[in-house]
Amino acid sequence: MSHSSVTVAPTPFVQFRNLVELGKPRLSFLVVFTAGTGIWLMPASLPAMPTLIFLFSTSALVAAANTLNCWIERDNDRRMQRTCNRPLPTGRVEPRTALAVGLSLATVSLTGIALTTNLLTAGLGLLAFVSYAWIYTPMKRVTPWAVLVGSLPGALPPLMGSTAVANEITWVGMFAFGILFIWQLPHFIAISLYLRDDFERGEIRVLPLVYGERVTRYAIFGSTILMLLWSLLPLLVPFGGTPYLLSAGVMGIGFVVLAIPSERTDSARWARRVFLYSLVYLPVVLTALVVDLI
Repeated sequence: MSHSSVTVAPTPFVQFRNLVELGKPRLSFLVVFTAGTGIWLMPASLPAMPTLIFLFSTSALVAAANTLNCWIERDNDRRMQRTCNRPLPTGRVEPRTALAVGLSLATVSLTGIALTTNLLTAGLGLLAFVSYAWIYTPMKRVTPWAVLVGSLPGALPPLMGSTAVANEITWVGMFAFGILFIWQLPHFIAISLYLRDDFERGEIRVLPLVYGERVTRYAIFGSTILMLLWSLLPLLVPFGGTPYLLSAGVMGIGFVVLAIPSERTDSARWARRVFLYSLVYLPVVLTALVVDLI
């Protein structure tokens, strides 16, 4: 008796869900929050409809970059435990489909940003897209310092939010950009430390694999000190009030203390605590900054 297998094509809803998964919607939500922060920090404001279209387009641009990230890294993802079940490694989405969707979504979203805001903001969006998908993603397999390049697109959304309103680069926008840029360093380096074995399987050259745990711990510690110093920069200029400075000071000192390197602490557990604290730190500090300036 012979048995034949029948491949059942996914329904349109299932295929749509797979494509949404490629775009990493949780990351898109974070970007909408930070881009919105850039808007709310400005003394002027955008009308409601352009604001909604801008935020939606920015979210779609992030999804496009993430989709192309998954397309480029599909072979690496097959070897990693945390990524092997993504749509491309499992064959739920064809590579050519992911490429077409990523490029199309980027084109539509950049057009939406340009039409509802200005060319400066659209240009920053293009910079974020190109630097993440086409520079940072392949660079991860070459050098652990790709994290510095990857922090650029992650930090641009609040700057884009501010330029969407002001149509120029402002001190407020650059300050928010700096917070996001520096915050990503302890956040992502901590991930690379407690998941180092998985990154090794995926042949991603992260800091602990190239320079060892000791250097990685001090890199995380140093970046939290830099984070604290940058967050308190408003002390030197007329910007930010007591509620923000108090929140940034307390959260920043907590970050530094938590990240103090200790040889007696298990690296994976220590790094995971730093990572989890970073998830609390960012929304608290950004919310305090917005509330302080409203």
